Amino acid sequence: MTGWVIVAGLGPGAEDLVTPEVSTVLALATDVVGYIPYVARIAPRTGLTLHPSDNRVELDRAHAALEMAAAGRRVVVVSSGDPGVFGMASALFEALETAPQHQGLEIRILPGITAMLAAAARAGAPLGHDFCAINLSDNLKPFAEVERRLRHAARGGFAMAFYNPRSKSRPLQFARVLEILREECEPGRLITFARAVSTPEEVLTTVALSDAMPEMADMRTVVLVGNEATRRVGRWVYTPRSVPA
Repeated sequence: MTGWVIVAGLGPGAEDLVTPEVSTVLALATDVVGYIPYVARIAPRTGLTLHPSDNRVELDRAHAALEMAAAGRRVVVVSSGDPGVFGMASALFEALETAPQHQGLEIRILPGITAMLAAAARAGAPLGHDFCAINLSDNLKPFAEVERRLRHAARGGFAMAFYNPRSKSRPLQFARVLEILREECEPGRLITFARAVSTPEEVLTTVALSDAMPEMADMRTVVLVGNEATRRVGRWVYTPRSVPA
């Protein structure tokens, strides 16, 4: 049997936002590897082995997937959203870099709908012009780097999408993020807190920067920050596609 590894995005949460391509490879897989809550989304079936693991062992997970594929298994590594956006695609290639014996394996990356795009669609079009995405977690980079990138993005006039804004282990850092935004942006800048988008727990709240509070975000929240031109039209939030000369 010829094995393969496919890294697949499961989308933001709703099953109808999983692409048909991803559903097809999941039906062919012998093994599914991933973070515990993402693997829990995969229905058990005969011939399929599920391998859930903690969120701090991405490289171990990637190495295990490569080893199983080398042994002839058909392995799907699952991420939420899109696997190339703060997901397992980079971890797999990082593992592959140190395992040249596996570089001949069939490897594919299947895209998914990432959380910032699902959240932006629910809100309207807050990312309608130039934007950037920043992971606010300091698990894999120092928080000083988060602060540096945040300032440059704000000064550059980008709309911004924040992943992993606030957790039990990082309860205070998002308050610092809001402080920096208030130093760099006008108080009326619009911020959308999009929690659990596409699930029954979905909640969207849009406020001015001056009214934003750290408690509005948690690990299930994507935070969308408009640029200086972002505005409301009815219940929608959008960023115009043009910039005056």
